[in-house]
Amino acid sequence: MAQTQHGNAPIPASGAWTPDQPAGNRRFHRFATTRPFSLEGGGQLSDVTTAYETWGELDAAASNAVLVCHAWTGDSHAAGPAGPGHPTPGWWEGLIGAGKPIDTDRYFVVCANVLGGCQGTTGPASPDPSDGRPYALRFPVVTIRDMVRAQALLADSLGITRWRAVVGGSMGGMQVLEWGVMFPQRVGAIVPIATCVEASAQQIAWGSIGRRALLMDPKWNDGDYYGADDDEGPWHGLAVARMIAQVTFRTDNKFSERFGRRLANKNFHDDGLDLLSKFEVEGYLDHHGDRLVRRFDANSYLYIGKAMDLHDVGRGRGGVARAMSRITAPSLTIGISSDILYPAYQQETIHAHITNGDARNRYVEIESDEGHDGFLIATQQVGAELSAFLSGPG
Repeated sequence: MAQTQHGNAPIPASGAWTPDQPAGNRRFHRFATTRPFSLEGGGQLSDVTTAYETWGELDAAASNAVLVCHAWTGDSHAAGPAGPGHPTPGWWEGLIGAGKPIDTDRYFVVCANVLGGCQGTTGPASPDPSDGRPYALRFPVVTIRDMVRAQALLADSLGITRWRAVVGGSMGGMQVLEWGVMFPQRVGAIVPIATCVEASAQQIAWGSIGRRALLMDPKWNDGDYYGADDDEGPWHGLAVARMIAQVTFRTDNKFSERFGRRLANKNFHDDGLDLLSKFEVEGYLDHHGDRLVRRFDANSYLYIGKAMDLHDVGRGRGGVARAMSRITAPSLTIGISSDILYPAYQQETIHAHITNGDARNRYVEIESDEGHDGFLIATQQVGAELSAFLSGPG
């Protein structure tokens, strides 16, 4: 039996949500039921589902809709408590709600699980309509652009022809930029946070190390693990991948401040040491690895990571500058001062490439020692900037 932060609680072969589980606050949009959905990389998908959640009310003119885009291991549950169908509270709970910066008394807020995800949207864990078995590695490669095109179809189904704003951090920010480039007339404003115009070599390298750890897990079984018993899926590899990523999400100062060199289960002077004695920071990483394997699918981790590596707004468009020149919406670009994964210069580059001349375009750098996760944690600072920007004309 696996020994985890939850004691002997078994770990499912896949943490993907399945229809036999409570839907929670999810809603579902089906498309590509009569003809396939063609993907940028050449693949196709049929009978596709997008899981999404909403907060607030859409006004009569459908003019108050805000799309919130999630990061790599996020999902549609951006706000709200944990409960049936939602193992964790909303990942942007501090920003979305009545009277909060993304004010649900004013805005109709939508967040959709991305294509290739595992929390209700079609992804590798979903049944292939051709035989009813999980796609696994038969699932085609998807890109950020494919995710955004699926979101555009969802918007159509909701009667939203133009978003009041599109907001997101990290991979969510990649989606924000693609919305601005692909559908300039459908966005009233964009807020890319802690993201980039194209994945850098170092970002690809960090992701590659984590994915290699997952691929080396023998229980990954070339992606065909969905019928495995509890504790017999590739949870070791996925947990290590998450642990590697978690190091890049925070900073040396924050780790030192919170954990220092303290040992979690031994005292050097009183009890001696053994080879497997753990520092407190190791327990922290164990905790994050354990949490992810219970709510995420290993193959989705691989596919979404590949989409992030492929992110490049200039691909096939004559380069970054030419692509970014398509953006007509006003922009608030936010960087985190201590971010080592998406350094602030990358957000300055985004701001510099938005050349539509709108006086509302701003770049703001949030002073935080939380690192990349600052866009999730420093909600007071991020929220103040968001609130002021969204309250302007749109």
